[in-house]
Parts: sequence; structure tokens; C-alpha cells
Amino acid sequence: MARCYEDLIVSIPDYPEPGVVFKDITPVLADAEAFAAVVDDLAAAFADAGITKVVGAEARGFLFGAAVAYKLGAGFVPARKPGKLPRATISEDYELEYGTNSLELHEDALSSDDVVLIVDDLIATGGTAVAMVKLVERSGARLAGLAFFMELAFLSPRPLLAEVTDAEVLSLVVVE
Repeated sequence: MARCYEDLIVSIPDYPEPGVVFKDITPVLADAEAFAAVVDDLAAAFADAGITKVVGAEARGFLFGAAVAYKLGAGFVPARKPGKLPRATISEDYELEYGTNSLELHEDALSSDDVVLIVDDLIATGGTAVAMVKLVERSGARLAGLAFFMELAFLSPRPLLAEVTDAEVLSLVVVE
């Protein structure tokens, strides 16, 4: 996993609000070799963990999560925003950098037989990841780890994650 993805990430100053430097990863998605390498690197780290389901958060978590699930031979479970899933759900509120939101899973999406990997494009403050951890735990499944393309380490998400899980956390790109 000694690949250099940083050259494909574009920094956009003052987006979505003044003082924020947005990290645009769409060039990584548009580069077939880079996108394949990201999926390979995220999946390889958990190849021997017995993953049966990958949970990914709306929306960019779907892109990486579904591809990693395919690579691992696992199912994919979408964590959606409220009102987007058609059957009975479980829900978890969380805080993000710019406000609050909620994520939902179908209440039958995971079971105690599942070994879960949470995959997302980015971990910033950690709120979304914590919500997904709590949803996985409430379902009775076992959380094997969390895998992110990018981590904004300067926002210190790992201490927040450590409060809710001791599962392995992998970030391919760490922004200090």
C-alpha cells in the first residue's frame, strides 16, 4: 500500500464555506488505475478478516464500499439518509463538520452472523463513522474494521472512534 494518491487530490479553498479547504477526490474516481488501486488497497487490508458485509455511508461511501464488497466477495449494505430506505429501519443521529444528520440501515440488513467492514471515502470529525459503528453494533453483527480513502487527522477523528470501538482503522491518505 505504498501508493501515492495525493497528486490526484485537488484542494479547493473556501469550500463549502470560508476557511475550509475541501479535498476533492473526484480525480481519483475518474482515473481507472487509481480507483482500482484504492479498492485493491482497502480490500487487501481486510482480505483475511472473514468480511461478510461492507457498510458504506451515503453517498461517496457507496462508491468505495460497493467496490470493496465486490473485491472481498461480500454483500454491500447502504447506510442512507432518513427516508431513503423502503422497509423498516434502525437509525442513528450524528454530528458532522457543518451540522447534524442521521443514518439508517434496514433493520434486517445485518445479523449476528455477519462480520462487517465499514468503508467510506473520508473520515473528518468522525461523526458519520461513529454512527455507522453504533448501527452495526445495534444489529448484533461483529465489526472487523473501518477503512477510509482519506483521513483528516487534524480534526482528530480517532479518539472519537476509540470511544465506541477497538476495531482496526485504516486510512490510505492521512492529511495532517
